[in-house]
Order: sequence, then structure tokens, then C-alpha cells
Amino acid sequence: MKSTLLRPFASYIRRRLRYRSALAVEIQEEIRKDLVRTARDTAFGRDHHFDEIRSYPDFRRRIPIGDYEAFKPYADRIKLGEPDVSWPGVPKYLAKTSGTTSGVKYIPLTRDSLPNHFGSARNALFNYVAETGHARWLDGKMIFLSGSPEMDSTNGIPTGRLSGIVNHEVPAWLRTNQLPSYATNCIEDWETKLEAIVEETIHADMRLISGIPPWVQMYYERLLARSGKATVKELFPNLDMFVYGGVNFEPYRESLERLVGARIPSVETYPASEGFIAFQDSQTEPGLLLNTGSGIFFEFVPAEQVSSDRPERLSLAEVKMGVNYALLLSSTAGLWAYDIGDTVEFVSLDPYRIRVTGRVKHYISAFGEHVIGKEVETALRSVAGRYGAEVTEFTVAPQVNPVEGLPYHEWLVEFSRPPADAAAFSAALDRAMVEENLYYRDLIQGKILRPLVLTALPTGAFRRFMKQSGKLGGQNKVPRLANDRKIADALLEA
Repeated sequence: MKSTLLRPFASYIRRRLRYRSALAVEIQEEIRKDLVRTARDTAFGRDHHFDEIRSYPDFRRRIPIGDYEAFKPYADRIKLGEPDVSWPGVPKYLAKTSGTTSGVKYIPLTRDSLPNHFGSARNALFNYVAETGHARWLDGKMIFLSGSPEMDSTNGIPTGRLSGIVNHEVPAWLRTNQLPSYATNCIEDWETKLEAIVEETIHADMRLISGIPPWVQMYYERLLARSGKATVKELFPNLDMFVYGGVNFEPYRESLERLVGARIPSVETYPASEGFIAFQDSQTEPGLLLNTGSGIFFEFVPAEQVSSDRPERLSLAEVKMGVNYALLLSSTAGLWAYDIGDTVEFVSLDPYRIRVTGRVKHYISAFGEHVIGKEVETALRSVAGRYGAEVTEFTVAPQVNPVEGLPYHEWLVEFSRPPADAAAFSAALDRAMVEENLYYRDLIQGKILRPLVLTALPTGAFRRFMKQSGKLGGQNKVPRLANDRKIADALLEA
């Protein structure tokens, strides 16, 4: 019934997205003007002379680029319940998220910014229905593997993780389809929670599963262990949709498809506490459609300039394909020229589609090579495919001061199916990295670095590490790259 009733609305959503995508540059300029006009009388607006902003060059001059450390003085005032700090009024929620340098971050979610988060998720799924005609997932049960929806109060503002806040904003028409129960979602310990989720869903007509791939993999494994079935598809014959985001799916694809027993249609999303940035709008074209019409004004800084004193800031109209950009956003949440820490590149300018290439702070450049996430993921995926290997999880770190020999990059990989010839696999992986990164090639050829060292970790090593770090489950992810050995050494001890 739902799939039939909602098809016309899905078609409307898709038409509207296509129309607005064609006018993305003009709409972005209108959003920029509206943001400045609305926030003119806030503390941030007065501090940065919003009343004098008439153009985009004015906007760049008046509003400096900042990360959470720069925003923190305003965030602290928002947390105290002060109104009109960086956006009119007080936020409806505070999204609590961990930061690498700032400790816990508190990101405001205002009544004006909530449609960006939840309307965009709806648009991604309804666009899929209109594009493909597949809507059977609407008529069965859906599971969203998320954090706890239990909230704290920060001076009267409900506070929790974004994935938990989502549970409070699920529309009424979807609640009857949603699993697990609220009580199960509130369980904090991930392994206990996972057992309860399996108990609630094992006999249900599951049709849509959403979550971060490594935690979905754990869910599938527990389902099969409990049911005795060979594949998830035997258990859930109507499973028809997988929604994921936050990490690149490709390193997990082979493992998940083996567990499911089939390739399930999927939609990739790019949500963050700071905003819903992009989503997959096509099953045939690469990249994610930038969410240019949803209360966010985007800017882009060439990634190599992020740390410079005067980085180049570009509007959407000025970007080029194939360039690695740091992503800035100003939004109805009261964030301004905010560096979210991600890097992206455009794969299409008509419409504007991106792919995530990594994190600004997740890279290896111990010797000037500046290896990024996209490069290691592409190299590993291509070599694993050729050698019939299956990767559960991995991370890469430099070894600057080895006991003997030249320095190297150490790849710590947990295999669910290891390559038959580890030495050949390692050599091929190094050749792939030479192709992916010219600076790495020069360091290898110049005998500054020796070829990478592959360290196979035992089964469960990454899960033990995440559990010991207090980050098992939810929306937590293992960084693919680090410029130091903190994660690598902890994994070797896990």
C-alpha cells in the first residue's frame, strides 16, 4: 500500500531535484544571501559585520575559515542556552560528536536546519524509487543501525549523537515499519545491543537495512550464526535495499555480498553532524549529488592550501573536476565557513556530483608523499580483486624509524579471505600505490622509502581495538590513514 501511494510523491521529488540541480549555482547564491540576511542580528553576525556583506567577495573577507576550535567560543555560549548566538533562537538539538583535537564537539541542529538532515534522507530514497521503479522496501520492515536515541539535556537543549537524534524525527508514516524497538536502540553496549537487534529482527520481513558497512557486517554474521542459514537472503528473501554512508563501501562490498548471497540495490548517502551534504541520485552515473538546494552554502579550498595563511576559497561556480578540495559549509545551523575536515573531488559539473576522497587530517605525509584515503582504497580494491582476497578492515601508517633498513608504509590488514601468496600481493599493492601517487613513486624510486610492508592482523583485531577505544558500533569508523603510529601500535597490541 505504501509503495503504491508514495510513487507519485517520489516522482515529484525526483523532478524537483533535477530542476534545482540545473540551477545549482543560482540557488547557492540565493542561499548565501538568505543566510547572511537571517543571521545579521546574531552575535556572530554582529561580530563579523554581516550588515556590510553585499557580495561573495564581501562574504569571504568578513567570514574567516574555521574549524570547531574557531567555532567553540560560540558553541560554548549556545550550550549555556544563550539565544541568537550564530543563528536566531536556540537550537532544537545539539549533536554530540567526538573530535580529533577539540575533544567532544557540540554541533547545533536548528529548526531551520533539520529539513536538510531528514528531508534529504527522504529525497535520496524517493529519488531511487522514481528512478528505478523499485519500491517494495516500503512495504516491509526497515532497520537503521544507529546510536542510542536517549538524550541528555544541555541547559534545556536535548543533546545526543546524530544517529540517535534521527530516531526522534522519523515521520509517523515510517514508524510502523521501523526496527529495532526504542528500548533496544537505547542499549549502549554495542554487542549486547546487537544481540537484541538480532532477536527482534530474525523473524521479521526485513526489506531495508541501513548502517555503516562494518557494523552491518557484524549484524549479518550474528544473524547467520543464530539462524543457521547460509545467507542473509535465505533469512530475508524480500531484502531489497541497503543504505549506507560515512565510509567507502567498496572495501566491504565483497564480504557483505557473500554474507547476503546476492548484490542488493543500494543508495549511498553523505550525512554529517554538520549537515546532509550529498547523496547518490543515479544508479548508472558515478558520484553523489551535492545537496545544493537545502540550506547549505558550500565553498571549496584546494586541499594543499588548507594550512596556508591565505587559502583560495571557491564558490560552486568556480570548481573544476578532478581537484582535491577541502569542503567548507555555512548553513541554517549557524555554522559559517566551517571546515568539516573532509576532502572531495567533483566527478561531474552538470549536475554537480562529488566523491569523498578522505579526511584533511587522515593522510600520510611523513616524507612529503601526502597519500590520501582515495588512493589507498583504490589500490587495495584493485589488488584484492586480482588476487581473490577479501578484506574485512585495514589502516595504513608510516614506520619512520625501523629497527633496520629504510622507512616504509605499514599496511595493517584484517582479511576474511587472505591472498594465497602474501608476498606477491604485497608487491602488487606497492606497484598500485606507485601508480596512484606520484610522490610515493619518487620516494620509492629514490630509495627514500622501501616498498610497503603488509601486516596481516588476526580475525577480530579491529573490533577489539574499537571496543577498547569505546567506539564499537554506531557511526564510528576506523581511520584509513594516520600520519603517526598511535592507531597502528594499538592495533598490534589489541
